[in-house]
Amino acid sequence: MPLSAPTRPDDSIARLLTALKPVSDEIKAPPRKKLHWEYKEKAQLYLFMQGEVSVLRATDGLVIASAYDPHLFGLAEALQPLHCHSLRVETESTILRVDAQKAQQIFYQQNLWRDVSITLSYFTSYLFYRDDLVVQQRTYSVIRNHLLEMIQLPLETRLRTSILEYIQERTHLSRSSVLNVISSLKTGEYLEIKRGSYLISMGELPEKV
Repeated sequence: MPLSAPTRPDDSIARLLTALKPVSDEIKAPPRKKLHWEYKEKAQLYLFMQGEVSVLRATDGLVIASAYDPHLFGLAEALQPLHCHSLRVETESTILRVDAQKAQQIFYQQNLWRDVSITLSYFTSYLFYRDDLVVQQRTYSVIRNHLLEMIQLPLETRLRTSILEYIQERTHLSRSSVLNVISSLKTGEYLEIKRGSYLISMGELPEKV
């Protein structure tokens, strides 16, 4: 049985965003643009306020996670020189940028390091959760886990990304493997799919097919 997704620390994230917003600058980032962790050779934090952004593994571009709610990115990257992930803007979004050194001063001044730790702990827990979805799992289990994750997204979001695209961006499964499972679930009337493989609704999925 896969792990449950970690609880998002909304209060801590909100406090960090509120503290950093007055010293941040809004940036223009069109869809599919990747953001860099440095600006003018200085580490940056990104305040994601609205829209959709994906976290990609730097080595191969695999999607580790996607954010739809306000979030703060770059905490780990500002503290460690090893940049294992990158950010990619998926839709028209509101994103602010702040110098990491300036942010750290604010964390000290406003005693926010506990909220920083809680947020970093959430990121770490999410990586364990994400690995549990895909590592050493059977093909069907991987697809089932991602369908369960996908159905929790708003319908508007699901109509932007097909099932195949969503799963392939997050796994190394082949196109045929994904389509065969989706076809079986659709035949069994477990899934309601709009033409183009967009997920409309989903019943209780079997443990195996």
